Amino acid sequence: MSELLGNQILWTALAANVIAQSLKLVIYYLINGRWEWERFLETGGMPSSHSATVAAAVVGVGLTEGWGSPLFAVTTVFALIVMYDATGIRRAAGRQAELLNDLVEELQVVLHEGFKPEPLKELLGHTYLEVAVGALLGGVVAWGSFTLW
Repeated sequence: MSELLGNQILWTALAANVIAQSLKLVIYYLINGRWEWERFLETGGMPSSHSATVAAAVVGVGLTEGWGSPLFAVTTVFALIVMYDATGIRRAAGRQAELLNDLVEELQVVLHEGFKPEPLKELLGHTYLEVAVGALLGGVVAWGSFTLW
């Protein structure tokens, strides 16, 4: 159990995730002037918590195991897959959800029969900027964590 509690890479990655999700709340408040607490648990938005988490893990591994270690290589590949998925596949799924929601709205107007399906979640993926900021945030959190502790 003490090994788990002392796993700085794990806790640094989780801290980067919580910081990124918290920043989404603050950014949303600054833009819209109201708190929307459910944003803390949602996917998508600025910055990408997925990117922050995996970037923090990569930097943590690089700082502890070495930049040429096999573990650094594996975590880097894993991080690239996660970030690719965030900008590609999940972003496309979000766009499809947006289109379907538009179609349902048009269908409601045409039918006028109270057809009220639940809208699909549109904010699934990230823009390249959101992923880049998330990755940068994760790197900074890891660097700070490993420099201070």
